Amino acid sequence: MKLSSFNSLPASEAAALLLPCVDNSRWVAELVAARPFSGKEQLLAAAETAADPWSVAEIDAALARHPRIGERAGGASAEAEMSRDEQAGVSCDGAVQAELRRRNLAYEEKFGRVFLIRAAGRSTEDILKQLNSRLDNSPEEEIAEVGRQLREIALLRLEGVIEQ
Repeated sequence: MKLSSFNSLPASEAAALLLPCVDNSRWVAELVAARPFSGKEQLLAAAETAADPWSVAEIDAALARHPRIGERAGGASAEAEMSRDEQAGVSCDGAVQAELRRRNLAYEEKFGRVFLIRAAGRSTEDILKQLNSRLDNSPEEEIAEVGRQLREIALLRLEGVIEQ
């Protein structure tokens, strides 16, 4: 959608357009209220500011909508389609899938949430390397990293939804 069209949408329609970027009603409301944006750069800057930092509750609520890395999101929602596109480069090889599943479970056991990483543009090997590395994080370090990854995903999705 063109930025000018986004700027003129009724608030409820603008919110519905933003929600698949990240399931966070505060973030969505802040962006809707900040309209009109003079350019895409201003929109992205506002989105980044509104997302820094996410609260732990906001992160956990958003993660509830993210599939495990290596698992395909089901359904026909805009959010599911975005997730499938982002994970398109993740290998579906049986051995790799088994390793991802094993490491995902170790992560979930340690941190109590799904492993989140901006998968777009990353190889399966890099994702596994990052997953293994992040298992060494403390809970405080990891929640900060999850917040950064969630911000990257939200901004990437927003860039795909709104055109100049």
